[in-house]
Amino acid sequence: MVFDIDLIKRIYQSYPQKIDLIRQKIGKPLTLTEKILYAHLAEGEEIKVYKRGEDYVNFSPDRVAMQDATAQMALLQLMNSGRQSVAVPSTVHCDHLIQAYKNAHDDLIVAESHNQEVYQFLRDVSNKYGIGFWKPDAGIIHQVVLENYAFPGGMMIGTDSHTPNAGGLSMLAIGVGGADAVDVMAGMPWELKMPKIIGVKLIGNLSGWVSPKDIILKLAGILTVKGGTNSVIEYFGEGTSTLSATGKATICNMGAEVGATTSIFPYSKKSADYLTMTGRQKVVDLANMLTDCFNPDQAVLVQPETYYDQVIEINLSELEPYVNGPFTPDLAYPISQLATAVKEHNYPDNMEVGLIGSCTNSSYQDLMRAASVIDNANQLGLKVKAKLIINPGSKQVKYTSKKDGILSCFEQAGAAIMANACGPCIGQWRRDEVADEHKNSIVTSFNRNFVKRNDGSPNTYAFICSPEIVAALSIAGKLSFNPLTDSLINDKGQKVKLSEPVGDELPKQGFVVDDAGYIAPIANGSAVEVHISSHSERLQQLSPFLPWDGKDITSQPLLIKVTGKCTTDHISMAGKWLKFRGHLDNISNNMLIGAVNAFNQKTNSVLDPQTGNYVEVPILARQLKAQGLGSIVVAEENYGEGSSREHAAMEPRFLNVKAIVVKSFARIHETNLKKQGMLALTFVNKDDYDKIREDDKISIIGLVDFAPDKELTMILHHQDGCVDSFAVAHTYNQSQIEWFKAGSALNKLKEGFN
Repeated sequence: MVFDIDLIKRIYQSYPQKIDLIRQKIGKPLTLTEKILYAHLAEGEEIKVYKRGEDYVNFSPDRVAMQDATAQMALLQLMNSGRQSVAVPSTVHCDHLIQAYKNAHDDLIVAESHNQEVYQFLRDVSNKYGIGFWKPDAGIIHQVVLENYAFPGGMMIGTDSHTPNAGGLSMLAIGVGGADAVDVMAGMPWELKMPKIIGVKLIGNLSGWVSPKDIILKLAGILTVKGGTNSVIEYFGEGTSTLSATGKATICNMGAEVGATTSIFPYSKKSADYLTMTGRQKVVDLANMLTDCFNPDQAVLVQPETYYDQVIEINLSELEPYVNGPFTPDLAYPISQLATAVKEHNYPDNMEVGLIGSCTNSSYQDLMRAASVIDNANQLGLKVKAKLIINPGSKQVKYTSKKDGILSCFEQAGAAIMANACGPCIGQWRRDEVADEHKNSIVTSFNRNFVKRNDGSPNTYAFICSPEIVAALSIAGKLSFNPLTDSLINDKGQKVKLSEPVGDELPKQGFVVDDAGYIAPIANGSAVEVHISSHSERLQQLSPFLPWDGKDITSQPLLIKVTGKCTTDHISMAGKWLKFRGHLDNISNNMLIGAVNAFNQKTNSVLDPQTGNYVEVPILARQLKAQGLGSIVVAEENYGEGSSREHAAMEPRFLNVKAIVVKSFARIHETNLKKQGMLALTFVNKDDYDKIREDDKISIIGLVDFAPDKELTMILHHQDGCVDSFAVAHTYNQSQIEWFKAGSALNKLKEGFN
């Protein structure tokens, strides 16, 4: 079955003419990013030169994808939108709610029992509104999208920050919050700040132990976790044509870790090979006639510095494997330097668990290359010293890997084969052995490694690398092991050295699967009833947020002044909290419990100004709300980095937080705050952060005249009678100001339908 073929035909029919017109109107050669963005301008949007990083532009994406954790809140909002069915093809993927513990079979039984209420809700809403439904264990959303929906030149949004994975097939795929998804599903234009474009030129060829993952791991070290904010990373150069489609997807996927809006590769023969192998020859036949449309113009390749905002060159022939971490994905170590870093920083050298999988690295090629390392170790008389856990990316990958003997290779080495789901990557991992919170290291092929992210323990040092390096370090059981240079002692006492990994990009005999796990929506869902029990702890009907009261914010207490990194994991943890993703009241009990209070260096411990005692963050927020008061949150750089989860914006809104004031925001989170009617502000002078005291009363003045590019004033009323006043900035345009005034973007959307 080829999904969306009629849609693709319709889009491709006018694509060359669109590109010619765009080039004529813009008056210069086009990058690939520009071609796809301008080809998807919303109806009525003018074709002109938009200022990158400044102008907000409306687009019309081709499709929407949602994973089950974020889909709950997105669909609850869709139910309140006034729509009868979705306006664009949309899908729900059940991949986030399956906890890894024993093995795929046992864990799936538990998941389907524990999550039955949520799965039924998602399926019912999907049927009612015409949304495709992928069952639990069908696969990780981004792998399933790559196998079935991604197409060159297309544009999609997804309620997950790693949606850019589809860029491996030349699709502009962008992670968003649920409110953005509702806009698109409701047939409304979707707003995005016109991104800057970072050009990454790849030359040379990968070889030996080096994998596509190492390209993005190195780039993360160059750009840092905020270096790609409000930018698209566009790869070009002869090196791009040497990479497999799934390898390119890996790179695009982890572009989220540098804050990029999305990432994209040009269309090539490798793209066509993957499309063909996944049953989409019809797409290949169409795309091959439009190759120039899905590549940057030749003049761009000749003078990239003229057309990209920044150009970075990476020589694949000189690249070595990287291991990034701990606690942040941009702390990048070439493997030749890792052993020294382990000693210098006292990282736990004993590696307890190796984990292969996640939406970033769970393809057939990933598993085959890692398995070749395990197989070689077996031949050399080496045992795998660390526990090994495998999460295949999809049913298709799992069945094919099983048929080709890849999974049995892992199993013979003692590995646990888990469900085709996210599992430990997002904290869905029951790891009993860290109950004592002892200091330990794990190595993963995942994308993020924030504190407590994988197993809930603050003393687990998580490092990210390729599946091949995960396999090698698991065999050695040491973080300091370098498979390129170091030897190991086998069961006969001999010194042996692991061979370089090998593996096919695609299965020689093709992919096989008996049931991919897809359920199409019924033809007419108008009669479908969606039941949500008033006693449910998992699901809750949404009530609209109240509109702005027309007044400035005056004398509100500080809720928390956050110090250091504050990701969406710190704001709204995953793991055990995932079960409340459809119940705003219950999940609000995790608001900011992972954030570090600048005044006492503790988590989930803030001053109650009325009693002088320290209490949990959500408890104080609820107390203030019950008294008719709001509160203010203050934080540092790149606030809201990480996941697209809009719960991190909805929880403060629900608990009556009036404003979030920070040094800088991550893109998706800033948008999510705006969509929920929150006030998202930044310090004009970042040193003003230091002026805020624990027992301040805070006012924000100027909202009566709230306007684009017009600063507001923040006033600190200190307990000693002193007052500090300074400017705070915002990036709201007029439409976003209307969201604020209406109480949320959804409220404004409903006004349009009424």
